Amino acid sequence: MAFHQPPSDKAMTASGSTWWKRALPAVAWLRGYQRSWFRLDFAAGITLAAYLLPAALGDASLANLPPQAGLYACLFGSLVFWIFCGSRYTAVSVTSAISLVIGTSLSEMTGGNTMRFGALAAGTALLVSLIAFIAWLAKAGVMVHFISESVMTGFKCGVALFLASTQLPKLFGLHGAHGSFWGNAGFFFKHLNETNSASLLVGGIALALLILGKIFLKHKPVALFVVIGGIIAASTLSLESRGVKLIGTVPQGLPPLRLPAVYWHDLNELLPLALACFLLGAVETAAIGRMFVAKHGGRFDANQENLALAVSNLAAGVGSGFPVSGGTSQSLVNEDAGSRTPLSTAFAGVFILVVVLFFSHLLSALPQPVLAAVVLVAVASLLNLSALKELWRNDRPEFVVAMAAFLGVLTSGLLRGVMIGAAISLVQLVRESSRPHIGLLGRIPGTRRFSDCERHVDNELIAGVLIFRPESGLVYFNVDYVCETILSCVYSDPALPRLVVLDLSAAARVDKQSAHTLASMADELNAKGIQFHAVEPRWSVRDRLRKEGVDSKLGGINRFTTVADVIDSFHSESAP
Repeated sequence: MAFHQPPSDKAMTASGSTWWKRALPAVAWLRGYQRSWFRLDFAAGITLAAYLLPAALGDASLANLPPQAGLYACLFGSLVFWIFCGSRYTAVSVTSAISLVIGTSLSEMTGGNTMRFGALAAGTALLVSLIAFIAWLAKAGVMVHFISESVMTGFKCGVALFLASTQLPKLFGLHGAHGSFWGNAGFFFKHLNETNSASLLVGGIALALLILGKIFLKHKPVALFVVIGGIIAASTLSLESRGVKLIGTVPQGLPPLRLPAVYWHDLNELLPLALACFLLGAVETAAIGRMFVAKHGGRFDANQENLALAVSNLAAGVGSGFPVSGGTSQSLVNEDAGSRTPLSTAFAGVFILVVVLFFSHLLSALPQPVLAAVVLVAVASLLNLSALKELWRNDRPEFVVAMAAFLGVLTSGLLRGVMIGAAISLVQLVRESSRPHIGLLGRIPGTRRFSDCERHVDNELIAGVLIFRPESGLVYFNVDYVCETILSCVYSDPALPRLVVLDLSAAARVDKQSAHTLASMADELNAKGIQFHAVEPRWSVRDRLRKEGVDSKLGGINRFTTVADVIDSFHSESAP
């Protein structure tokens, strides 16, 4: 097959009937690869690598790991991610959120033992790989939709402030801020008078250049040139002698590929951390994929991205790195640079490999304030104040949820903040599911159809009849609310209705408990002389009601009787 246009995300995931072809989207699009794309992918790969290099160094610093750990994670992750990913532009890398979670969590676990820090970080990547692989096998890609956008907005804002509390002291030449957000902020203001002027000048210049680059040279590797400029300045101006701290030795060459020295008793401690990293990675990777599908068309498969995350984290773990995921800014750089296929991420990995093999020793002269500036600017987009303002204006309950996640990060730390965010999302889901909308129906004028009176105030209510339609499946945790709402409406008027109709057309399912609860409500209404009739159930609901033996109590269940039929029958029986 030959592509005349760049392959869509749908084309890259539709890769044949055998399982290995479905698992390897590259098999499909490589067959139609055109020579003209090679130059574009190669150029995009070089641009992407230029963006990834300073990001890798900065995020390794956030994770309290040596700079080479970030390089190794990006290198090995990029070399395998492109084979398995289903999105054309998504680029894998270390990310600020995951790096912060790794740094804060492992600092508590290791108690400052730097020898074990790297091994546990790599072990976490392997656990993330295992979780992502299980998620792929279980087709659990849909789980990423259970974390609401409001929760992620609050979480990211909290991460941004926590990040600022860790990087501002480095920008000002202060050392020793390693704790909670409040502890770091207190340390910064307490020791502000100890600012190293040379560090602040170097970091301030770097920060200004990066901000100008963000404004006037969007998605260009400005950070790489700032890093190079910082290295040159440190070497020519002897900045270290002026009190400016450098990142230190970066070993040249590749690390041995091996399993990290993690023991069985470490796994219980690392599992919550790995779950949090997977959750963050899966949500961000899925968000990136959906963004590109909305922009370029095609189909997004979250399960496929879970497999890509599994393989890339496996490579990062055995390569002495730490957890990776799809990166939003990196992926936008890849798209903007003209990438045509995921091969651009492979070229980025090869370019990083060249740096690691031959030029990594040059990075040792990079000033810490420059690195802090790179990190601060790279994650500035996390602090989305406009989204919080919009929630405040349009949806106060969602704003409260976002602030709960935000404060959870600042008060309980990043790892607990992730878990708080996930718990809030689940509580939201249960709350919404447990209180479905129940429409009071009226006849559409001049027709035999019925719709919600709340939305259509000109609908005609039927004298002596109340018609309800629950806009949800009926299950054990919401059926009591549905029945109580219906009974409350029935009993609200002293003149009780003579007929209550329950339209089940919008109920996708009814479970065992709900079937018997509906029957009990029908018995209660019948005891007060009120007829009860359920109509228009789906076949699965009809089968459940008959299996539980309650269909006769609900007026007899079939697939023919409509709301209008029940009303006509009621009127004919009531006629003198």
